[in-house]
Amino acid sequence: MATQMTEMLKGTLEGIVLAILAERSAYGYEITASLRERGFADIAEGTIYALLVRIEQKGYVSVERVPSEKGPPRKVYSLDASGRERLSGFWESWDFLAVHIDALRPAGARSPGVRTTNPHLTNGDHA
Repeated sequence: MATQMTEMLKGTLEGIVLAILAERSAYGYEITASLRERGFADIAEGTIYALLVRIEQKGYVSVERVPSEKGPPRKVYSLDASGRERLSGFWESWDFLAVHIDALRPAGARSPGVRTTNPHLTNGDHA
């Protein structure tokens, strides 16, 4: 299952990182830590840094260099208008896929132990 999960994450990781940056500006390590807190424990830090370079090049984020007490300045990433538009498109695609893929699943076929609610959502919303 790990290989399949890795392949599926490759297509969604950009949207996941943009969603984290929509909550607040952050530097690479903070983004990685946030992913791990949310259950994405196996994502390598290097993968996140490479993704941050790509989304910066695409113009989805602005970057501010902030002095660090430990070493070189940190690059703090903030979602800009283009990034918010990209994230909106991601959620639209995600909603479409989630509905149509879930419709293919036979009743009662959910994997045991899979969490169906997101603790980061409010008001009892479901993921």
